[in-house]
Amino acid sequence: MLPVNILAHTATTALGAGVDAQREGLRARRSGLRPNDFGQEPLPCWIGRVQGVEDVQLPAHLADFACRNNALAWLALQQDQLPETLAQVVARHGAGRVAVVMGTSTSSIGATEEAYARLETNADGSAQLPIELRQPRIHTPHSLGNFVQAATGLHGPCVTVATACSSSAKVFAQAARLINAGLADAALVGGVDTLCGSVLFGFNSLQLIAPGPCQPFDARRVGLSLGEAGGYALLERADAGNGNGLQLCGYGESSDAHHMSAPHPQGLGARLAMEAALQRAGIAPAAVGYLNLHGTSTPANDSIEASVVAALFPPGLHASSTKGWTGHTLGAAGIVESVFALLALSDGLLPGTLNSEIPDPACGPQIRFDNAQADIRYAMNNSFGFGGNNCALVFGKAG
Repeated sequence: MLPVNILAHTATTALGAGVDAQREGLRARRSGLRPNDFGQEPLPCWIGRVQGVEDVQLPAHLADFACRNNALAWLALQQDQLPETLAQVVARHGAGRVAVVMGTSTSSIGATEEAYARLETNADGSAQLPIELRQPRIHTPHSLGNFVQAATGLHGPCVTVATACSSSAKVFAQAARLINAGLADAALVGGVDTLCGSVLFGFNSLQLIAPGPCQPFDARRVGLSLGEAGGYALLERADAGNGNGLQLCGYGESSDAHHMSAPHPQGLGARLAMEAALQRAGIAPAAVGYLNLHGTSTPANDSIEASVVAALFPPGLHASSTKGWTGHTLGAAGIVESVFALLALSDGLLPGTLNSEIPDPACGPQIRFDNAQADIRYAMNNSFGFGGNNCALVFGKAG
């Protein structure tokens, strides 16, 4: 594929708002996880909750979109000079030539949950939603994409990708196709997911949530820690001549459709996605300097992903899961961990795997627990979702 320039990138997680907060947290090995304090009757577990979301006030013209998910989307949108860089792209191409491609797993379902929990009874006995939640646009899967388009004033193609935990990785592939097909000159991609009852109790019903902080690839791991996050990247045609030296070089997608919530036992879909990403980037596995693993800390996911990585990559690869810092941010995991891969390229910061100390014998030498520093040319990100929705991305330095 033709590379696509990355002009800006940002993430807001439990580590804080913006790239500097992510960098500092990764370097200091400071986790954003904390005991669960979300909801009326919090589950006994740990979560990655973003501070300050409840204090966000949307501008008056966006009041119809008011909900927790869009508040986090707005907070993340203000970081790392993204609005200023976006204005420059619009000046070059026009707002109609900039696509919006957003990934989310649950969109604004938390607001829908609240609306039904607070139903009001009319005089005739019928029920209605509380007045502040009678906003149809927040009760749809496209709430996030619709909100971001309204918040930015962009009016190119607008797409919401909802493929569970691979959602905001797949936005890069979708945007690259739009740009390479000539349907857009640039694209604002990203993802946002916030904590809500459906997510917390849904994963708990599958017996996938750990009682303490998650321990990816550790022999003692018992489950995941859920988190919330928002992030964006601004992509542009490489021949436009702009950029900060970082590029999307390849992507790979697959749908193994093995099981609704369990990975393929041999990791078939995961391997196909990684191989396709490497092929599109035109590089051998040995060229990859850092791989951000999906690494959710569930027993099955980690061992299967590690076996595929061991079969594809040489022992010298530095591969890790960063979910011990942020929690598993579901539909936002792809964008957050792509930002971490981009930090590996720009800063040489190769994160380890937080909270993990005892290597699982089933995992190969590629799985690293300690941070490292190295100048690398290519970094990858894996994101795998329920139902076998897999995506792998290759990022690199231009030139």
